[in-house]
Amino acid sequence: MLSIFYGEYKEEDYIGVPDIYFNNTYEDEWIEDELSKKMIEDVDGSKVVGPHLIDSPFLGGISPERLSGGVKTLILMNQDTEHVFNASACGDNCAKWILEIGRQKNIKIRLGYLMNFGENAFEVELANNGQIVHNLAELNEAVLRNRFL
Repeated sequence: MLSIFYGEYKEEDYIGVPDIYFNNTYEDEWIEDELSKKMIEDVDGSKVVGPHLIDSPFLGGISPERLSGGVKTLILMNQDTEHVFNASACGDNCAKWILEIGRQKNIKIRLGYLMNFGENAFEVELANNGQIVHNLAELNEAVLRNRFL
């Protein structure tokens, strides 16, 4: 299940700058993972050629270090469930992937804004108070009512 902490998160397991953390920790197999390939194609419009080469329509052949901060954060969320990642590094174009990763495994992320998770139903836990919400309206109402942001 996806668990979201809103506001400032100050625990030791927190990675506030996922972009830099990714560049120093990713492994080749993370790039070649099928979900990673789908996220890279959808969010960055790029295709994985191999673990060290991604074909970007804008930049040409790039290394994984040149992927967008959003995709790097998504890959980290999927591969490293021991840390809480700053999902504010992601735009709304990453929201469906965050929900998908949360359907596949238990992850906890931190957000500093109201991400648009779309109109479809979902199940998300608010880590701030343990409340479970089932859609975007419930999520936004709970975050604002409780003044998490």
